[in-house]
Amino acid sequence: MRDDETDPHPPSAELARLSAGALARLLSAGTLTSAELTSTLLQRVEAIDRSGPRLRSVLRLNEGAVDDASALDAERRSGRLRGPLHGVPVLVKDNVDTIGLGATAGSLALEGLPVAADAVLVSELRAAGAIILGKTNLSEWANFRGRPSASGWSAVGNQTRNPFALNRSPGGSSSGSGAGVAAGLAPLGVGTETDGSILCPAAACGLVGIKPTVGLVSQSGIIPISASQDTAGPMARSVEDAAALLEVLVSATSGGSRVSTADPLGRPATRAGYADAISNDLRGLRVGLVRDDGYFGYHPETDGIVASALGAFREAGADVVESVTGIGTPQHADEMTVLCTEFKAGLGAYLAQRFAGGREPGRHRAMPRSLDDVIAFNEATAGERVDLFPQDVLIRAAASGDLDDPAYLAARSANHRRTREDGIDAVCARLGLDALVAPTMAPAWMIDHVNGDSHFGASWSHAAIAGYPSLNLPIGEVRGLPVGLALWGRAFTEATLIRIASAVEGQLSYRPVPTYRPALDVVT
Repeated sequence: MRDDETDPHPPSAELARLSAGALARLLSAGTLTSAELTSTLLQRVEAIDRSGPRLRSVLRLNEGAVDDASALDAERRSGRLRGPLHGVPVLVKDNVDTIGLGATAGSLALEGLPVAADAVLVSELRAAGAIILGKTNLSEWANFRGRPSASGWSAVGNQTRNPFALNRSPGGSSSGSGAGVAAGLAPLGVGTETDGSILCPAAACGLVGIKPTVGLVSQSGIIPISASQDTAGPMARSVEDAAALLEVLVSATSGGSRVSTADPLGRPATRAGYADAISNDLRGLRVGLVRDDGYFGYHPETDGIVASALGAFREAGADVVESVTGIGTPQHADEMTVLCTEFKAGLGAYLAQRFAGGREPGRHRAMPRSLDDVIAFNEATAGERVDLFPQDVLIRAAASGDLDDPAYLAARSANHRRTREDGIDAVCARLGLDALVAPTMAPAWMIDHVNGDSHFGASWSHAAIAGYPSLNLPIGEVRGLPVGLALWGRAFTEATLIRIASAVEGQLSYRPVPTYRPALDVVT
């Protein structure tokens, strides 16, 4: 049976399956216009996201998207081509400021309130010819509100669902970007990550997700959690597409200088060509499989798929070290000290800049100016459901010290020592490794609004706390649910991770296809 016969919206199924690169080639050949593509994808959003399976991955659509596409078609006809993404639609997570579409972080406290300017990365997407199709749902406040929490839920967008099984979590916090791209609502999505928020939904939804080195992509105009861990990154259905989107996002650096000074990583001396890193040859590269506690052994079927995938590394020419230990385990108590302190300072600065005017003409409620304002709003607003999703994390952050607090400074220093000098850097130097690999996580867990998320293990925190790059590569499935492999590297080794992932992707030839089942079949 063909995919378009089982797809919830057969008229758009053929285009929805195509990669951004394939779509760009059709646009270049003149067999498809950007206006036709955009119109078709908007119909698909209505049919799959708002009715049918009701994924709830897209919060708001760009009402001018077809007009934007038509203008880009006209530029193409006149001979002006902005780049590989000219006329290609992109979905953007709703914690990224976007003129005309706002940014809510999933919170009713920010719903309907305008932004004064595009985030730097949105400006770069527009300059590259990408069409902002819409804004995607997310775990509210990027899953930094309270515990327990269910990834993919926000007061603005309700619960995003996984297109592989609708009762399964889409992962978080970039849930809408993950589910939307997996379902073919757009070929490309932008997510953000502080600790797992790109890799987790990429793994749950069968996507390639890249978390860049912190500072490689501008944080300007993104609702913050942590200046030392936050970054935006690409989510796509192939390594090639993710690399092409990363090329554009990396140009979003506020004139080449870092927005944050909370971390000394700085910027690489030269910018790598990420699209040029695509390869089928891993000769001369050495990768290590992490076997420390917490990275392996929590889901045998996932471990088996990862073990089988090691052959693809070798077939492509890589040297594989199968038992790497000594990477250590991140201390999440120190991480929470850092995140809470930086969130309080960063959100206050963001809100002060966004709402410098105080009140928007014609509005009766004051705009939030601090974390305390957000907490008070949540308590007073029934739709925020603090009975189901507490705000204890927000409250803890509000009580945190300032950025000169000795406890914060000590925690940040300890985090970086464990994950960098004594962690990734030390192990890679000792064994001569170009990258580390581990199962990203077990298959997607059940959505649960009583007990919250229930994943058993994950391999994203080490690179996240270090501020180093990581990548999820889909490598197989367990009972129809995608399984991913996490690759980490030292600072600014994105091109190496892309080279490795593209070669393994080529060897495995695994392309996840959503089935939109209400639930997994139960064997009785």
